[in-house]
Amino acid sequence: MTLTKVILLALDQGRFDPQRSLEELEALAQAAQMEPVASVTQKRSVPEAGTVLGEGKLAEARLVAQNLEAEMAIFDGELTGSQMRNLSEALGIETIDRTMLILEIFQARAITNEGKLQTQLALERYRLPRLQGLGQIMTRQGGGGGGAAGARRGSGETQLELDRRYVHSRIEALEKKLEDVVRRRGETRRARQKSGVPVVALVGYTNVGKSSLMNALCGSQEVMEADMLFATLDPTARKLELPSGLTVVLIDTVGFVSRLPHHLVEAFKSTLEEAAYSDVIVKVADASDPQRLEQLAVTDQVLEELGCSDIPQLVVYNKCDAANALSMDPQVLLTSAKTGAGLEALKEALDQALSSRIRPIRILLPYDKLALADILRSRGSVAVEEYRADGVYYEGMAKLEDLYQFEPYLWEE
Repeated sequence: MTLTKVILLALDQGRFDPQRSLEELEALAQAAQMEPVASVTQKRSVPEAGTVLGEGKLAEARLVAQNLEAEMAIFDGELTGSQMRNLSEALGIETIDRTMLILEIFQARAITNEGKLQTQLALERYRLPRLQGLGQIMTRQGGGGGGAAGARRGSGETQLELDRRYVHSRIEALEKKLEDVVRRRGETRRARQKSGVPVVALVGYTNVGKSSLMNALCGSQEVMEADMLFATLDPTARKLELPSGLTVVLIDTVGFVSRLPHHLVEAFKSTLEEAAYSDVIVKVADASDPQRLEQLAVTDQVLEELGCSDIPQLVVYNKCDAANALSMDPQVLLTSAKTGAGLEALKEALDQALSSRIRPIRILLPYDKLALADILRSRGSVAVEEYRADGVYYEGMAKLEDLYQFEPYLWEE
């Protein structure tokens, strides 16, 4: 498959590490089946109003694009519609921004109905303030034009007004559809809460190995793994049994990325809210990445926006097989989904984090009270089951809120 050659553009205003941001933009471009062939950065405190970059730097970028036969330029940040159009004209090639690139990746990766709806909603919200300047650029996103679906222009109504009305109606329709999906997700979540099964959410930067870690922990290869950004857009749930015998639901969530636009976070909020309703949050970072602390900072920022500060959290450095573990914080859990290193320690840490919710228990249930055993199995765990003359003896783990039901049958030697 022939990859689209692109050049990367950036304006360094001293607000963040430009090199790190460009490396991330390069990874995003590669995830979108593009080949970055060069980057052009300008350092200035105030951007040029119409084109962000100055005239001289634009001439340099145009020459680079021509010499390397680049077909597109990607700006490392958000542009207005008119800025995107002006840059495209100045460079002689189509120019998009970081947000549009992420939207293209989301659009290509979304599998479930919810993921597709959320991506389309983010796209329409992105389009709305840019309609006047974008022109034909947005046709690459597959969005319908203002005259689509039989829309009729009213007396004195301009094409721009018609486009805005159409996009507004699309946003309203998508929001309504998403409300139905979110309601169904809430019903599933409430059913989990009613069952008493603890929920553990894997969260973190995109491409740190959350899906691989989930597969390694659960002994399954059902969750898609790929060495690329945003391989997972839709939350996936799997059951995991901890060393204590307690069963938890492990949830893999969409990855974060630095400077993720607010409307993208908003569009995927129902997916990310799985973390807000979890009992433990496992924050995963890439042990082999020198910017792992920055990754965790991005994760913490999004979790704070979701109101997750009070939920117990564990920090895990995955991919430790590709890193120098001696340089790590001893309080951080080191894992490798590839080799299996640290997985048992992570399970034990989860047991410890959930210990306030469960207690070891030994009971002797009379034969006419065996219905209580179903509660022990479904809401806790059973390690020993022995049939005796006067009843059935059990050893296992019970939830604190269930202990009162077992008190009359506690076994003491």
